[in-house]
Amino acid sequence: MKTTKGERIFYSINYAVLAIIALTCLLPFIHIISLSLSDRGSVESGHVFFWPVGLQFTAYKIFFISSPAFLAFKNSVFMTVVGVALSMLGTVLAAYPLSRGYLFARRQFVLAMVFTMLFSGGVIPTYLVVKNLHLIDSYWAIWLTGFISTYNMLLMKSYFENIPKEVEEAARIDGCNDWSLLLRIILPLSLPMLATLALFYGINYWNAFMSVLMYINKSTMQNLTVIVQAMLQKNDLLNSPSLNSDEQQMVATEMVKSVGVVIMVVPMLVVYPFLQKYFVKGVMLGSVKG
Repeated sequence: MKTTKGERIFYSINYAVLAIIALTCLLPFIHIISLSLSDRGSVESGHVFFWPVGLQFTAYKIFFISSPAFLAFKNSVFMTVVGVALSMLGTVLAAYPLSRGYLFARRQFVLAMVFTMLFSGGVIPTYLVVKNLHLIDSYWAIWLTGFISTYNMLLMKSYFENIPKEVEEAARIDGCNDWSLLLRIILPLSLPMLATLALFYGINYWNAFMSVLMYINKSTMQNLTVIVQAMLQKNDLLNSPSLNSDEQQMVATEMVKSVGVVIMVVPMLVVYPFLQKYFVKGVMLGSVKG
């Protein structure tokens, strides 16, 4: 179908606006990467913009030597992987029965969960509950307080409800019970929603900050977000006794701070492309024949 002149102008303006918005998001991050890979003289003189000047990786080496960044990175990965698995399990097990019309008091359960989106106990009561359960300095304090997002659960519930009833009826005729129906039919058809919610939970756990500050006191258990925040506040990163004078002279504090920001952002950028295909792929296309 041939587009009109007005449509071409409209599309051109849209593309231009979207390109500007994309650049405003992308260029600052490119600048941070360039700072982390440039030499000290170029950074301090302000000659680094969107391309590294005097390429070097010393700042990355110093970042992992002068701070507990490597241990914090492992803590973040462990917290995120286990947290996403637990949250997805809880979300699916809550959403599936609530999506079935024959569940007793289904409406009341949904209203009770929606109530938690509007009103909560608050920070202090939550902390006291966690403390009385002896979960301070335990990752279970992070996982249990963020176990299920009501919003994510409602999204999953709605997705389950939109799966054609004919699919469920055909599975029932073939002898599937609720567990078989969920594991063998519903979940494979829900990969787009599962991938989306896994990404949502992953971002929340990876960027966890306040909950880690409140519940994790041991420095060896803190995640990368807390370590990077402390690093950005302090200017003594280059005073580590494990660094020699040559390395200290090669790197500016601003470069090490840039490394911390890059390390925080890159893992999510790496994971996103593997999940993106599920956002747009219609796996249910053709699931109902006739």
